[in-house]
Amino acid sequence: MPSYVITGVSRGLGWEFMKQLSDDAENTVIGIVRNKPLTDKRVAEELSSRPNITILEADLTNYDELKNASINAASITGGSLDYLIANAAYSTPLDTYDNIGTLPGDTKRGQRPQELSDEFSKSVANVLGTIHLYNLFMLQILEGAAKKVVAISSGIADIDWINDYGNEALSLNAMSKAALNVATAKFSAQYKRDGVLFLSVCPGLVDTGHFVEPTPEQRARLEGMLAKFGEYAPGFKGPITPTESVKAVLSVVENASIAKGDGGRFLSHFGNKQWL
Repeated sequence: MPSYVITGVSRGLGWEFMKQLSDDAENTVIGIVRNKPLTDKRVAEELSSRPNITILEADLTNYDELKNASINAASITGGSLDYLIANAAYSTPLDTYDNIGTLPGDTKRGQRPQELSDEFSKSVANVLGTIHLYNLFMLQILEGAAKKVVAISSGIADIDWINDYGNEALSLNAMSKAALNVATAKFSAQYKRDGVLFLSVCPGLVDTGHFVEPTPEQRARLEGMLAKFGEYAPGFKGPITPTESVKAVLSVVENASIAKGDGGRFLSHFGNKQWL
């Protein structure tokens, strides 16, 4: 009876992870969210209150709330955990279309150094929160059978991709994901000897409805970015659905192992370094 803890299950990829994994009645699925009542309501309405789903409340940036969630999760699973999926993250809309040199401000929109500082801090808090998450659930993972910890990352953090194709947008998100990859690899270095697989996985470019409407200037940058995506991946046809993404990511996770040399690696939803 595999057990899963997934953060950020109220919507998007997190919801889809919970939905697909709870399709198997033998799985115990625990979702962690900031707003438990709202998510409980959605589970009741859309998933018929599946008995193998439990929703716990915690903000990724609140250590005490995460600690309570880990204690409550242990009471459900008996103290062991097979899979921990770190999906929750703050994704800033500030740099969706703008490059890093534009973010501090420009002559048309005025200076925004404080906004940049605030958004950077929120993005970095993602990484610290995930480090706390790993530490708080590690004893349970060590008692689990699968012993797999997965960080949902992004190909935008790949320096080679940035350099080779001039990917200018999403700078803050890229930096936070790069830091997340390093943290996950460091945990792998520490716990690989204990049989724990730590893995960072990019889910692909997924349509989760989070994109904001661009200005004409930003739209021009978007078109340029999409053209570069087409150059990078000639078969690229646009974002994939959460259903397609999660199915692919779970396949990568199931096939990955320490024996295959996957500990601490950063992989795409294809199981390699092809991000699109």
